[in-house]
Amino acid sequence: MDISERGYANPDLLWSADFLKARSAQPGLKIIDTRPAEQFAKGRIPGARHFDLYFVNTDDTDPAPLASFTRMWANLLGWRGVQETDTIVFYGGFTDMCAARGFWFTEYLGHSDVHVLDGGITAWADAGLPLETESDPPKPVKFVCRPVMETVATYSSILSAIDDPECVIVDNRSHDEFTGADRRALHGGAIPTAKHRDWEDLYDSESGCMKDADQLREAFETLEALPDKEITLYCNTGYRSAHAYLALRLLNYPRIRNYVGSWQEWGNRSGLPIWKP
Repeated sequence: MDISERGYANPDLLWSADFLKARSAQPGLKIIDTRPAEQFAKGRIPGARHFDLYFVNTDDTDPAPLASFTRMWANLLGWRGVQETDTIVFYGGFTDMCAARGFWFTEYLGHSDVHVLDGGITAWADAGLPLETESDPPKPVKFVCRPVMETVATYSSILSAIDDPECVIVDNRSHDEFTGADRRALHGGAIPTAKHRDWEDLYDSESGCMKDADQLREAFETLEALPDKEITLYCNTGYRSAHAYLALRLLNYPRIRNYVGSWQEWGNRSGLPIWKP
């Protein structure tokens, strides 16, 4: 199903392979490949810059560490020749968590002209479009960031949200992680009051593309995560929850926060409440 037929409120956040190809010569277009380096080396979209951001994480969302992490992200984009005035398109193997993480973080940095290639490089290759294996390294520039704090959650903001009826917390990990059966930190379990929605429920497993608006809407509304609420998303390191952030942005939810520290902070930090559903 074409992106335009899926009923999204913000369909322009996703680009199809053909749409990206038609704009490949657009001035200021920066394409970022978020896959591992060995996959990037075997073939990528022409002109793509490499940024395997999977291990660029933080487990401390106190103000000073979060500010340092934010500056580091801006520098990492700048080193790849990306400026805040560019049109930025992230892609992975499909519409995956790493591409979505790049999307969320770029919006958090204050940049709105950012998109995700729907279906990732698989959709590009399936469309018969070319790949390249050789390219010149990008020239570093400065990425000026203006963080939008309303899009990020911290452990302290979640402590306030737990008992707030205007806030809904959604856990995007696997069910076993949510219940504590699969423990990936000092403590297992979930943030109190959190509802569970596995990130894998949000994309089509065959095409690798995002599900349509009706399916995404149902996935969240069944949790009472409604557009008039503030939605806080988390997973283990903030990647799967960034994918859920993209889904809610497609639906034009106005108040969405991604907990960048996620369970690696919450499950390892002393003194924070935990429950086992």
